[in-house]
Amino acid sequence: MKFKRSERLIDMTNYLLAHPGRLVSLTFFAERYSSAKSSISEDLTIIKDTFEQRGIGTLTTVPGAAGGVKYLVGIKSDEATAFIDHLCSIIASPERLLPGGYLYMTDILGHPETVNMIGRIIAAAYADKQVEVIMTMATKGIPLAYAVANYLNVPVVIVRRDNKVTEGPTVSINYVSGSSKRIQTMVLSKRSLEEGSNVLIVDDFMKAGGTVKGMVSLLDEFKATLAGITVFVESEEIEERLIDQFVSLIKLTEVDERDKIISVSRGNYLNN
Repeated sequence: MKFKRSERLIDMTNYLLAHPGRLVSLTFFAERYSSAKSSISEDLTIIKDTFEQRGIGTLTTVPGAAGGVKYLVGIKSDEATAFIDHLCSIIASPERLLPGGYLYMTDILGHPETVNMIGRIIAAAYADKQVEVIMTMATKGIPLAYAVANYLNVPVVIVRRDNKVTEGPTVSINYVSGSSKRIQTMVLSKRSLEEGSNVLIVDDFMKAGGTVKGMVSLLDEFKATLAGITVFVESEEIEERLIDQFVSLIKLTEVDERDKIISVSRGNYLNN
C-alpha cells in the first residue's frame, strides 16, 4: 500500500511518540510505507524540526548499518514552569491540610492528565541518561513512576514494605526512617531488577529522605547504578536531610495547621 506524504508523516509521528527511546531503522519505515529511504529521511527532518520547535522533544540519529532514529521526550522550559506554578497554586489550597500537617494529594496523583504531564516533565530531564528502570515505593509513587516510564519506555519496579507471595523470592533491607527515626523494612522481588541496571528513583513526597536512601541502599544489593532521584514534592522543614542529590518539582516551605496556611514554591527542577 502506497502512502501519501501527509499520511506517512502522521503515522510516522504517531509511531515515534508511541515508542520513545526505541531505535527505529530507516529500513523499517521504508518498508512500512513502501517509500525510498531518501524520502523517509526528509520526513524525519520535518518531524524533528517540528518536535524541537514545539518542545515535544527531539529525534536523534544513530549512523551505520545498525543505526536509525529514536525519539527523546522533551518540554519547553516555559511550559514546565507554567505547569509547576499551576500545581503550586493547587497544593497551596487550605482545604488540602490534613491532621498532623499532612497534605491531601490523592486527587492530583489520580488525575490522568496531571500525572501524565508530571511524568513528561520528569522524563524530559532524563531522556538522554540511558535510564533502564524506574523504581518507586508503594503506593502513592506508583502513578508517577508509570507516567515517567511511559515517556522513557522502560519498566517499573515497586519496592514494598512487606513480602507478597506473588513476588516470589525477595531481597529485603532495614533502613532508618528519616522523619520518625524508626527502623523499617523494604523488600524487592529478585526477578524485578537485573543486576547492573541503570535506575531512576521516582517518589511522590520526601521529608528527610530516609525512604529514598533505603531504595538507594537496595540498589547496591542488586549491583545497580543510580541514574538520579526525582520527587514530586519535597518538604523544606527538615533539620537533617539524608539525601543531598535529588530533583524536586515542588517545595513545601511551610505548613501552619493553626492558621491553615500552606506555603509552596518551585522545586529545584528548573535549576537543573
